[in-house]
Amino acid sequence: MRFIVSTSILLKQLQSISGASSSSTVLPILENFLFEIKDNLLTISATDLQTSMVTSLQIEAKEEGRVAMPSKILIETLKTLPDQPVAFSVDTNTLAIEISAGDGKYKLSGENADDFPKIPVVDNVATVALNASILSEAINKTLFAVSNDELRPAMSGVLVQLAEQNITFVSTDAHKLVRYRRTDVSSEKPTSFILPKKALTLLKSSLPSDETVVSIEYNNTNAFFQFGNIHLICRLIDERYPDYEAVIPQVNPNKLTVDRLLFLNTLRRVVIFANKTTHQVRLKISGSELHISAEDLDFSNEAHERLNCQFEGEDMEIGFNAKFLVEMLSNLNSSEVAIEMSTPNRAGLLIPAVKEDNEDILMLVMPVMLNNI
Repeated sequence: MRFIVSTSILLKQLQSISGASSSSTVLPILENFLFEIKDNLLTISATDLQTSMVTSLQIEAKEEGRVAMPSKILIETLKTLPDQPVAFSVDTNTLAIEISAGDGKYKLSGENADDFPKIPVVDNVATVALNASILSEAINKTLFAVSNDELRPAMSGVLVQLAEQNITFVSTDAHKLVRYRRTDVSSEKPTSFILPKKALTLLKSSLPSDETVVSIEYNNTNAFFQFGNIHLICRLIDERYPDYEAVIPQVNPNKLTVDRLLFLNTLRRVVIFANKTTHQVRLKISGSELHISAEDLDFSNEAHERLNCQFEGEDMEIGFNAKFLVEMLSNLNSSEVAIEMSTPNRAGLLIPAVKEDNEDILMLVMPVMLNNI
């Protein structure tokens, strides 16, 4: 088996799928890329059994064949080579691989391609298509709120709900929740599934920034994403997602509207003086003034700042974990945000003051108990 390819093109393809491979001590084969050549098309696969990525490119090839190559040494070698043609020769009997580039020759051992796990194939699927920019925005808006709690596997992914009028993405870790809805994507057949965090992280880094159409096919066990020459296949989380609608308070008579960047930068300063465990900040709203304060009694640290705001409702004091607020404000784009609240012990809703077309985003944050001294 022998083929020639450009170092920069091959490196770009390998880097785009390398995140799917695994440094598994139980299954060392997962530390490899699977190379398959057929009709001058090189197909490269990487997997950790839960998530797989496949890419393909046209090459000059003398013979067809399959071999598993060590991913780490391959990428590290290609990174150091200038952009030039590189020739791979594989002895299909001994699985010895020789790489020739310019005046250099490099030898390494491959693995039997038959030992590489089979990549799931498309079977009994339904399909939805959406622009890469929409999918990328949905991932960016929801991924930060996904739970890392292994005891609650359903919340370790993002819920995708397809309906006849819209598509909704939901993530929560029980302290914060994000619901991101688009009305410019729909599905004839309403359904829902949970995408795991790793697959979404890989998608986030590999999705193009243009209007490329991403085809999403899904069945009961897997989701298949295809864009450009990249395929990503992930196993769905087979759990029941919590009833998130039940925790979103419907009646919130107190509404605070404030400049997003001003509020964000104030919180970043004030939280420096907060307790390092709770990151608690106190919001005291009266009239058109928002007082933000934090204190760490153990070290006699405290900070106070005042912002102008618009407020409808009764004067109130409420405590939040500033880290959660900072994350949420950082993942919104609007110039102004509104925080809707009912009482100091009920969740607050963070939403853009002005809605974008076809987009509906709601972020929920649980309050923390204030020590009224």
